[in-house]
Amino acid sequence: MHISEKEIEIRYAETDQMGVVYHANYLVWMEIGRTKLIEDLGFTYAGLEASGYLSPVTDLSIQYKAAMRYGQKATVRTWIESHDRLRTTYGYEILHEDGKVAATATSEHVLVKRENFRPVSLQKVDPAWDAKYREIRKVKD
Repeated sequence: MHISEKEIEIRYAETDQMGVVYHANYLVWMEIGRTKLIEDLGFTYAGLEASGYLSPVTDLSIQYKAAMRYGQKATVRTWIESHDRLRTTYGYEILHEDGKVAATATSEHVLVKRENFRPVSLQKVDPAWDAKYREIRKVKD
């Protein structure tokens, strides 16, 4: 299983009046983590979009464990939890600098054609990308 890591400096604008990171910012960090994972594997989401495909989120689950605050650094760990013919589920851990878990999450995505939003298999769009996801996914068939 391949795990990608991306460090995020927590900005003041990402916090609420209590000085705690606003919950929706974790979703942005997850996107940053997915992008880093894809790039680590030698692919680009921008290239996928340029080819006429999108990968919308179809399900999202996040569990908040320990608050993060302005001035801290977060590490986003991202991996392929599962990948099948039509769905890819990414797994995430967002960690404090000392390794304490701030949040865990998963996001499920389906690849669709931009023009009609009909699902399409990554195998048909990019066989090498599909093969890599199958190789590194945590949950095997």
